[in-house]
Amino acid sequence: MSTVVIRRPPRRPAPDIPVGELPVQAPPEIPAVTGGRWHQMLMVLPMLGGTVAMAMMFGRGGGAYSYVVGGMFGLSSLAMLATSWGSASGTPKKSEMMAARREYLRHLSTLRRQVRQTATRQRAGLCYRHPDPTLLWSTVDSHRVWERRPTDPDFAVVRVAVGPQTLATPLVPPVTRPLEELEPMTAGALRRFLDAYSVVPDLPVALSLRSFARVFVRGTPAGPTGSPAAQALVRAMLTQLAVFHAPDELLVAVCAGPERRSVWEWVKWLPHAQHPTRSDALGPVRLVTSSAVELERLLDEVLASRSRFSPAGPATDGPHLVVVLDGGDLTGATELTGDGGIDAVTLIDLDTPPPRLLDRFALLLELRRGRLHSHSADGPAEVGTVDALAIAEAEAVARRLAPLRLAAATRGADAAPGAEPGLPELLGLGDPEGFTAEQGWAPRSARERLRAPIGVGVDGGAVELDLKESAQDGMGPHGLLIGATGSGKSELLRTLVLGLAATHSSEQLNFVLVDFKGGATFASFDRLPHTAAVITNLADALPLVDRMVDAINGELVRRQELLRRAGNFASLRDYERARSAGNPLAPLPSLLLICDEFSELLSAKPDFIDLFVQIGRLGRSLGVHLLLASQRLEEGRLRGLDTHLSYRIGLRTFSALESRTVLGVPDAHELPRSPGHGYLRFGTEPLLRFKAAYVSGPVRRRGPAAGAATPGRPRLLAFSTHFTPAPQ
Repeated sequence: MSTVVIRRPPRRPAPDIPVGELPVQAPPEIPAVTGGRWHQMLMVLPMLGGTVAMAMMFGRGGGAYSYVVGGMFGLSSLAMLATSWGSASGTPKKSEMMAARREYLRHLSTLRRQVRQTATRQRAGLCYRHPDPTLLWSTVDSHRVWERRPTDPDFAVVRVAVGPQTLATPLVPPVTRPLEELEPMTAGALRRFLDAYSVVPDLPVALSLRSFARVFVRGTPAGPTGSPAAQALVRAMLTQLAVFHAPDELLVAVCAGPERRSVWEWVKWLPHAQHPTRSDALGPVRLVTSSAVELERLLDEVLASRSRFSPAGPATDGPHLVVVLDGGDLTGATELTGDGGIDAVTLIDLDTPPPRLLDRFALLLELRRGRLHSHSADGPAEVGTVDALAIAEAEAVARRLAPLRLAAATRGADAAPGAEPGLPELLGLGDPEGFTAEQGWAPRSARERLRAPIGVGVDGGAVELDLKESAQDGMGPHGLLIGATGSGKSELLRTLVLGLAATHSSEQLNFVLVDFKGGATFASFDRLPHTAAVITNLADALPLVDRMVDAINGELVRRQELLRRAGNFASLRDYERARSAGNPLAPLPSLLLICDEFSELLSAKPDFIDLFVQIGRLGRSLGVHLLLASQRLEEGRLRGLDTHLSYRIGLRTFSALESRTVLGVPDAHELPRSPGHGYLRFGTEPLLRFKAAYVSGPVRRRGPAAGAATPGRPRLLAFSTHFTPAPQ
């Protein structure tokens, strides 16, 4: 099986999850009834008394007119009394209460839209961070594979279920008066709103394995081969760990009884379940055993000098270890099954009965009819619908992960900024004498095309130069390299050419290598199948410069004609898409033209700038990439060309002015005098400091017998979790 080297890019941020709180206003209250009616009636009584007195005065004569006038006074007084009684009833008008009710319902409606948007963003953020285990197969080929580092807060965090969770911005209920004093309709609307939106249903529920030394998993029914439901949950957990964590930073080991070992046979494909240093006839020893004592012997180097478990965080620099116990023999094991746990080790126990009282470092996950319940020192809780993954699904993901390996320079501490990194280590080739074209020229993803490491950064990660244009997430297509004498410019050019040649076939990429002064930079590179031409010593044969101009112009015209005849393709990218789709088209490799000491070339042949400008204009669509290198850069030398140079590399320069001309800052002038130190600038990204790889030294062999073939007849061996002794 061939190896695919993973050079982890910086982790991309996940979708934001809103934070904060959402206060809810209190509903309107029913005002207390006042005594306004009786007060108004008391004001009318004197009027009534006057009316009666006048009636009596006019009534002494006994005339009919007096009775009529007295009756009119009485009726008007009664009308005034009724009007006062109605207008001073002691409660607010019905229209005022309706307006308050509408205003409050409008507030809840606005808040409802805000809560729904928050819940949608919360679901998107959690599903991105903790996707469905059945969809993990698609993550293996993406930039997210092994994205979590030990310094990330979600390192060793796994999803176990989907269930209800509190809204990301919790609703803060208002402080109200007793229910009977609130307006009934708005009070009911508030209660229904809080019941409906305080909790978001069916969200991923995750568990941090760093917080527990031992996780007990119990499922029903459980037979001689274990609990299928519990095993399916643990398969989902291990698959998540394997997809998002690199094997250099997290290991997986299994101790399973003979009758259950077949259930865990799929683990053999995981690079996380392979011993870091020990091998047998099948390769690295698989960390799957039937006894805990045997597993402890395998892991003695990993567990050496580790302290007791602490949930505050691992004190070790080694990988986090996840050990699954499922029916294996625990007799004689003292380290893994001891009390208190081990630093950066989590046991997932499917067989041992949990203690009646769990300490704060232990957790019990209990599965009942598809629902997951957790028990901890804080008490029991229902989590939600349990996750599960079938053996076939887990094995499919594990097989996709099997060939992947983390590049040495991306392992953090493996390559310090001042170290002398080697190109084979950056490429993950192992012993360069054992390199084969099948190993290096395997099909590459679109992201890895025209991409090669040139050194390591200050964080120990690989620094890569991507010749693709920015529309394809690259840095190119054209660039500039300036470095003073002794800065390592020629070594960096050799590193770039060899890195691209080791990872791309001659049908994908060709080189035209130009050295104006001498031929030392590209000596023997004409033996590469990728090299179309190596042109050197032009300073002593200036007529050759004109011939080179004609040859390059001819190549540009040839590519234009080929794209036109093949189907009027607008660019090489469209041509390659059609070819990948099955159209019978001839290979048209990209072309990288490197011109060393171009400043002296332009001094001798100023008109040569026109060719460079033409490549700058047409190269993007024709697949022609230009890299200009020189010891010095004079002001104005790049007239008309500087706008086409999308990436710039500055090694140590002769002056701060040259550094500013190349990078926009004087920093390159202040680099150490030792060769290889430089800065890379592309697009609007900040300066990236790196130490270039070194390829001109002697081969560093892995051992006295490295590269030697093993005589004898080939043996056909079955790949399994069992230890297979190497042939004598």
